Amino acid sequence: MPLDLRELPAPHSPELLEKLRKVDFPTLGHYLEEGFCEPGLQRVAGTGKLVGRAVTVRVTATDSTLLHHAAGIVRPGDVVVVDTGGDRRHAPLGEVVANALAARGAAGAVVDGLCTDIEALRAVGLPVYARGRTALTTKLHGIADGALGAPVCCGGVPVHAGDIVLGDANGLIIAPAGRLAAVVDEALADDAEEPALVARLWEGEPLGTLTGATGLLAPSSS
Repeated sequence: MPLDLRELPAPHSPELLEKLRKVDFPTLGHYLEEGFCEPGLQRVAGTGKLVGRAVTVRVTATDSTLLHHAAGIVRPGDVVVVDTGGDRRHAPLGEVVANALAARGAAGAVVDGLCTDIEALRAVGLPVYARGRTALTTKLHGIADGALGAPVCCGGVPVHAGDIVLGDANGLIIAPAGRLAAVVDEALADDAEEPALVARLWEGEPLGTLTGATGLLAPSSS
């Protein structure tokens, strides 16, 4: 299959990105079912929240040539999302690629596979998500296969270039901007109400009463 090289995605609304930086990502789980990556894909480097625009890269199991190319053209706020085709032996991302991304202002990287140079990655501080680590790395074979900017799969989630990547210590969400925009205001309102809810729990009120769950279990009258 020949290389599939496409245009990088357009920027997103700064207002939407700012709202997403403020929202508690698990609150989005009250409103969404899709977009949540498999829990085996976890943060291995970096801290805080990851919010950015997906730049999709599909590589072959042993060759990271296309990822090196992508790392040289990403823009500030981009998150490189790497589909390894299911490979769980080779690491396409390590110290050099992480530094290349950080130097260009990328927001982070997601590898649906393994990474390497873990101590160096943590020193760089770029948020990196992966399924684990290994000392076996990819090579620059120059194989004419793979894709940049094309749809990929990451953590069981279909990802298109330009989707928004959200990550924290809980895991990853990758979803279209419009889908997140439809729920973020309601999620922010929930976050604002939560401290008062927690306070009432400590005052002795039952959780089921406060949330309405107990009422849902009451037998209906005939």
